[in-house]
Amino acid sequence: MEPFIGRRRELATLKRALEKTGRRQFDRPGRALLMRGRRRVGKSRLAEEFIRQAQVPHMYYTATGFSTGQELRIFAEDACSSNLPGASSFAGKRPESWHEALSLLARALPEDSPSIVVIDELPYLIKTDPTLEGVLQKLFDREFSRRPVLLLLIGSDLSMMEAINTYERPFYQRAADFVVDPLTPDTLAQALDLPPAEAIDAHLVSGGLPMICEEWPKGASLWTYLEQAVRDPLSAMVVSGERALAAEFPPEAHAHQVLNAIGSGQRTHSNIAAATQEIPRATMNRALQLLLEKRLIALERPLSTRPSRDSRYRVIDSHLRFWISFIGPRLTDIERGRGDMVLARIRRSWTSWRGLAVEPLIQESLRRMDGLPEETGAVGGYWTRTNNPEIDLVGADREPVAKQIMFVGSVKWQENRPFDHHDLSELIVHRAQMPGADTSTPLYAVSRSGCEVDGVTHITPERLLDVWR
Repeated sequence: MEPFIGRRRELATLKRALEKTGRRQFDRPGRALLMRGRRRVGKSRLAEEFIRQAQVPHMYYTATGFSTGQELRIFAEDACSSNLPGASSFAGKRPESWHEALSLLARALPEDSPSIVVIDELPYLIKTDPTLEGVLQKLFDREFSRRPVLLLLIGSDLSMMEAINTYERPFYQRAADFVVDPLTPDTLAQALDLPPAEAIDAHLVSGGLPMICEEWPKGASLWTYLEQAVRDPLSAMVVSGERALAAEFPPEAHAHQVLNAIGSGQRTHSNIAAATQEIPRATMNRALQLLLEKRLIALERPLSTRPSRDSRYRVIDSHLRFWISFIGPRLTDIERGRGDMVLARIRRSWTSWRGLAVEPLIQESLRRMDGLPEETGAVGGYWTRTNNPEIDLVGADREPVAKQIMFVGSVKWQENRPFDHHDLSELIVHRAQMPGADTSTPLYAVSRSGCEVDGVTHITPERLLDVWR
């Protein structure tokens, strides 16, 4: 098995939840967690590691998207082969409904010691049988909550997993939400033994996906890793994007084409339409809505004191952005042994691609940072339809329309290119053109390679990593 990276906080949370099931003072010790996170983010691997460390009776079942009858057969087989004390009760049984299958499972659980039950890819089951939510609610109330069991319900369809725990849904308030995010830049720095700036670059390429980080040699630079990854058609770098898209969309889905357009740099509605001319406009708009619902893209607006109708789309997962830009269009080159051509293409476009890709990560880092102006409640960017001016970083008291601008800033992420007097002059000019900013608005510079001027607050790569600890 590959080395397990990070997740100390998540494992500690799961451990506390399991410990609560063993406290005898509770009349209803059973607990349920709705574990959600983007596809390939390591939810299943986390659950497996938790089970390994917990060393209690457990059952792990993964839905496949088959018919309900096939799912029930697999569920019974997994239950029968588990180490639950009553697993033998499933021997020779063919449950005909989820009510029957889950009732059998409840009777197979230990009554006086903790256990773990994992149902992975829950959204597949609900799509096939919408009554499952009601069955889960009924049996959780009557059976599972009365036993010392931790029920982990896992799913990658973020909108559906969020909806399960909303008002008027059957399972409302029976489970706690548990979000599994990508590995943080700081976790990568520690696990891969990389300096801060290189760890941030590694995060941009990997998206913090454990399966990529686990195959990254410790201490290896970005280019050392990419040189081996793009030459291997089976590397996680190559296969992860394709698998994620195949799982999210059927082959004929227009959303896939729209996502490719956005990931390739077409960020405005009109540019996306131009890049997907073969798709009717109404179909394209439905595809955009689907991508937003699935949390694959984000819609961003300029942050200032003046309302704006300008908007941009971006792919949220930085690894998927990288894959769409460099790997997906060149899969045939990789498969025929010409990964060197792919690597050369990445090198040619790396500086410009990274300059845009790093901005959302830096904005998120600033949102977590102490020491910003006291009233800062939102961090974003500002631009006009002509991109003149365009400001990388804007801190404000609120969004989408601010009452007060707290700071403006610039990102310079090139090697051996510090923030200099030319950059300062440009930032001052852009600040003067921004609604809500004036000469008293503080200036920030986030630079990979230092800062040569006074009058700005300089944010280093080391400080960016600190906020993720």
